[in-house]
Amino acid sequence: MKISKIKGFADLYGAESDRFTFMENQARKIFAACGFTELRTPILEQTELFKRSIGEETDVVNKEMYSLTTEKGRSYSLRPEATAGVMRAYIENSLYSKNQICRLFTTGPMFRHERPQKGRLRQFHQINCECLGSESPLADADMITMLMRYLHTLGLENIRLEINSLGCSACRPHFRQALQDFLAALDADCLCEDCQRRRSVNPLRVLDCKREACKTVIENAPRISDYLCADCKRHFSMVMDLLEQQQVSAIVNPKLVRGLDYYCRTTFEVVSGEIGAQSAIAGGGRYDGLISALGGPDIPGIGFACGMERLALLLPDMQPVSPDFYLLIMEEKDFSKGFRLLQSLRAQGLKGEMNYTCQSFKSLLRQADKSQAAFCLIIGTEESLNNSVTLKSMRDGNQQSIQINDIVFYLCEKCLKSNR
Repeated sequence: MKISKIKGFADLYGAESDRFTFMENQARKIFAACGFTELRTPILEQTELFKRSIGEETDVVNKEMYSLTTEKGRSYSLRPEATAGVMRAYIENSLYSKNQICRLFTTGPMFRHERPQKGRLRQFHQINCECLGSESPLADADMITMLMRYLHTLGLENIRLEINSLGCSACRPHFRQALQDFLAALDADCLCEDCQRRRSVNPLRVLDCKREACKTVIENAPRISDYLCADCKRHFSMVMDLLEQQQVSAIVNPKLVRGLDYYCRTTFEVVSGEIGAQSAIAGGGRYDGLISALGGPDIPGIGFACGMERLALLLPDMQPVSPDFYLLIMEEKDFSKGFRLLQSLRAQGLKGEMNYTCQSFKSLLRQADKSQAAFCLIIGTEESLNNSVTLKSMRDGNQQSIQINDIVFYLCEKCLKSNR
């Protein structure tokens, strides 16, 4: 019986895999220039980590985590997001003692049990950045500017940055109470089933509901901007001024709350109108109390995550990198000579392959053509006797005989110069 992949999981191959490699390489380039260091965390963590960081009343913890219980009764979960694991590593390894400001980025798979749809799978991939150690609005603006620069290097232009302030522990409780009172006064059937539950346990999440009926009802809901304390207003105003200084266009969205409990003050999303209802391709915010809530020191932080599957939907088709050569060996006795030449060419940075079995010349030439190599290197009976190689251009069909000792230098001149 054939075994198929699990629903909501995907194989990435060819052009799809190339898109992910491109996104990761660009991330490493941009983030390293801004002082970020790559961190690799486990995909399996203690379930309690996510309950304490994301929030026990969130949909992620309540409905979407892949969890298991061991024979000894310990509960572990596949990571549904990256920030909690980064915070755990930051605390456990005392990274705060090494640098006043710690900048970390991660890439890898996350797991959530939800309905698979376009750009959202049960195993999905994220690129995450976290800046720990500063509560300054400069850190907020720096992170957002870096994110937008990264997205533009991917070639994404038709995107929109939305931003909001969620206040702090001093002012948000007043807004939460006002929102809760507003929602309590609504008829139950005005809200979807999820929002009916949220309005008492996690009212801010009602603002984030994507159902049209709920969005209409909450149009007249209280706005967080009316409840911000003086410090939060100054913080948010400076973030906006710094972004404007860098010509980073941002639209204030008073209903933007993000989906996780740990956010405070600055929160943001980057959205695209080209991928349907699930329009967010990146997002994040400030989480000043998260590290202390997980048992670490009282250190502020801000971070963001990019959904790689959604980014991939916006990227153009990746052009495959064509090989420089295909080495065609006609006789078995020349395989050893051909293998030495193959390794010598690759050692110089040239890309190519060779045939491993003897076949007809026509069949081997067909293989060389399928490889889309720029040149075919042929070693047959005559070439073997003369210690030479026939070099055939696969673009115009021209060919010439070159001594085997000279072919590496010659091909390097031809291929590497043209690739610069």
